[in-house]
Amino acid sequence: MAKFSATLYNLVLRRTSTYTLAILVTAFMFERGFDVAADKIFDSINKGKQWNDIKHKYE
Repeated sequence: MAKFSATLYNLVLRRTSTYTLAILVTAFMFERGFDVAADKIFDSINKGKQWNDIKHKYE
């Protein structure tokens, strides 16, 4: 664990620019993952009630 911490510090946390970039990339990845998960949950709860599910009835 100490080697991992030292590597993390040397690669990411040592300089402010890399630390800021790591925070921005992590926030972006979390936002995308959360958005995809929320959409999948919403779609599964509302299956059969959305336009994509009933569009064939009106075409």
